[in-house]
Amino acid sequence: MTTKGGLITDSFKVVKKAKRATKLKKRPRPSPPREAVRASVREEELHKLKQFDLDWRFGPCTGISRLHRWERAKLHGLNPPEEIRELLQKTHTEPEYNQSLWSDFPL
Repeated sequence: MTTKGGLITDSFKVVKKAKRATKLKKRPRPSPPREAVRASVREEELHKLKQFDLDWRFGPCTGISRLHRWERAKLHGLNPPEEIRELLQKTHTEPEYNQSLWSDFPL
């Protein structure tokens, strides 16, 4: 069947796959539902606010709202992030945004 020193293709037939006539088009990925996008934005905003609560450079956060803490830090020249103030003013009616991370714990 094979001869010494011969190539493997001498013994086995070379089979090449036929090329496809048309390339498969990439299907566009469906965009996530709006509710999922809103939920991820909300999670990101709450994460930023929690990071603000945990940053002691802006003073203690127990017993006061986040906006009050931001204003107090600004008054004392501690340069709190403007992004936090804008977020708090935009969502001032929601308690989850207003109250600090520690508001659920008694003093």
